[in-house]
Amino acid sequence: MPERRTPHEDLVDHLVRSTPLGRGEAARVVLDVLAYFDETTEEFVRRRHRELRARGLTNEGIFERVAEELPHRAVAPPTLSLRQLRRIVYG
Repeated sequence: MPERRTPHEDLVDHLVRSTPLGRGEAARVVLDVLAYFDETTEEFVRRRHRELRARGLTNEGIFERVAEELPHRAVAPPTLSLRQLRRIVYG
């Protein structure tokens, strides 16, 4: 039976050639990275709010930091105001 190829096998092949990762490990890394960047803007804002809140940051600091991080996402969302960020978290 032929080996089943996934859409990202070229990336898995590259990771196997360029790192000490085995094929299974490289495939898991690719899936983890894809899942990370598959988050919606709202999911990202909520997750980062939880993470930063757990570190003891206040909302003021959290929303400013999230606003700075958003443009650096793989597919940058539109610029959101601090008020829009608050609404994502608190409705």
